[in-house]
Amino acid sequence: MSQAPSTPFFITAAIDYANGAPHIGHVYEKILTDAIARYQRLAGLPVTFVMGTDEHGEKISKAAAKAGVTPQELVDDLSERAFQGLWKNLGISYDEFVRTTSARHKRFVQEILQRVYDAGDIYFAEYEGLYSVGAERYVTEKELVENPDGVRRFPGDKDPPELRREANYFFNMEKYQPWLLDYLQTHPDLIQPAGYRNEVLEMLKEPIGPLSISRPKNRVPWGVELPWDADHVTYVWFDALLSYLTPLVSNGQDASVSGTAWHVIGKDILKPHAVFWPTMLRAAGLPMYRRLVVHSHILAEDGRKMGKSLGNAIDPEALVAEYSVDAIRYTLLREATLSADSPYGEGILISRLNSDLANDLGNLLSRTISMIQKYRGGVVPAAQDLTDRDRSIEAAALALPGQILALVNDLKINMAIEAAMNFVRDLNRYIAESAPWNLAKSDDTQRQLDTVLYTAAEGLRVASVALEAVIPAKARELRAQLGLAGQTYALAPAWGLTPAGTRVVGGPVLFPKPEPRVVPTPAASAPKPARKEKPMTQTAPETVTTAPAPTAAAPSPAPQATETSNTLIGIEDFARIDLRVAEVLAAEAVAKADKLLKLTVKLGDETRTVVSGIRQWFEPEALVGRKVILVANLKPAKLRGIESQGMILAAEDDQGNLDLIGTGLDLPSGTRVR
Repeated sequence: MSQAPSTPFFITAAIDYANGAPHIGHVYEKILTDAIARYQRLAGLPVTFVMGTDEHGEKISKAAAKAGVTPQELVDDLSERAFQGLWKNLGISYDEFVRTTSARHKRFVQEILQRVYDAGDIYFAEYEGLYSVGAERYVTEKELVENPDGVRRFPGDKDPPELRREANYFFNMEKYQPWLLDYLQTHPDLIQPAGYRNEVLEMLKEPIGPLSISRPKNRVPWGVELPWDADHVTYVWFDALLSYLTPLVSNGQDASVSGTAWHVIGKDILKPHAVFWPTMLRAAGLPMYRRLVVHSHILAEDGRKMGKSLGNAIDPEALVAEYSVDAIRYTLLREATLSADSPYGEGILISRLNSDLANDLGNLLSRTISMIQKYRGGVVPAAQDLTDRDRSIEAAALALPGQILALVNDLKINMAIEAAMNFVRDLNRYIAESAPWNLAKSDDTQRQLDTVLYTAAEGLRVASVALEAVIPAKARELRAQLGLAGQTYALAPAWGLTPAGTRVVGGPVLFPKPEPRVVPTPAASAPKPARKEKPMTQTAPETVTTAPAPTAAAPSPAPQATETSNTLIGIEDFARIDLRVAEVLAAEAVAKADKLLKLTVKLGDETRTVVSGIRQWFEPEALVGRKVILVANLKPAKLRGIESQGMILAAEDDQGNLDLIGTGLDLPSGTRVR
């Protein structure tokens, strides 16, 4: 879906019910909506991003009474401290924040109510049915789900629905059912992902009935009074849904702006947004929204539903206090998918933080700045003669913005992030292939060195823009370290915007790795190398990974044979050794160890730390991007206090020179060697 540059972009996140503190599902939804809004701003669109808190209803009254405060005192505290305070800490860039207890919102609700009432679509009647206090609406038997205790409840409710009989005002929602069904059939991309559209189509195969839109004020006094009957207050959904338009209307825009809205919601409130809201808009003479973006739930890391009673709930405030905000933003958006519930937790966060943000992006920045400082006195040189490989980086940079925006508009946010990170990884490979540390040794290759250093710096600038919607603070920090502080760039094809002569500044590590949490394990010692073999590499998972290690079920490898051993082994013995292709992501010397290098290697979806006795043969920078062969199923061992598992294969010639064993093909990391 393409957008003209001048088209205003209006997006909302679901307003949050202010009867308790926000949870990780709230956090994901706001970060998701914020990222979409930021992408569109970077694309040059005028964006309006609306959020808010839903502050009326029966649950608010009950929560306030339980807390011994007034409803207004309760919602003031939750809206301002719990919700807006958290959104500020997470860098959520909303343009308008609406509270349903505000005077401007109450005026707008009463205006729309009167309009629909005058059109004859609201009537007074007595009704008896099952009422869900949790959902604040009447529910049908078909919507109830039997729980393990044998009690049927509405999904998400703690208590079963109550049988209620009372006289309320009703909105004749069913009148618009044929129109809504036709609209959904002729606008197949209205609700995305498509699976949720299909759910709504199934709902519309059955009668939807009228919608109760009021409560007697003597029972629920906390709400917006009906303009024609002060003894009734507005039912929470008719009040809450109109909040999306309140800020724009109160700022002078026509309510028809509803036709441009993208609404981002969780799947648990699909029916109110896909059935109640469209029919309300139709009755009020307002255009249908442009798109309904529905996301699934965030599960605990073990795949179970989160809950305080299960002890696996994530406290958003504690998470923000411990980890970089941009690491939280990145990992949630990278791991979660809209159409399926997604596991998330500290293990997943740390794994992505270490592999993508620290190793891929952060290491690229630090090594680029280090080389510019070392070889060019801290000044970005001008690119000189370009090779085909140099031009391939430029071509990829020019194509990247279009790829990202196409994926974002198709709501494939995690794929847009991966496209940006693939560009970062290609820059790392480019540096490894170009070997600037070798180019620096000869006068004949100084022009080529200039080109490599410029390409790395400009590539990082491009990457910062490609990732800015996801990691806004760190993207700006990255540019500041490159000497581009205060500069802003559009997410549009561009190359060469880092001026030659820019002085890099450098700074702290962009994404520091969290301290590993030590899990006690039986003591293990490193295997002794056989004659004529150098100490090979022992590796250990540095982070918790989202996928099991490929060696989880593999037995211990067969004993090592020396160079002169004539011991023969059977094919079944060889099959016990798990050999994998691994890609070196980062390398550094181990403190107080002359022979050891600490490597970070990628093994498929897993990231490991490797300690290898190859320091005298290899410069750390020369190893980054190199593919090696890893014995992946050795028992854990400790080298210089670093717990490790595995071995990198190497060979030695008669003069004692060491070479790492690899392959002639550029095989993906994790590929099994047979």
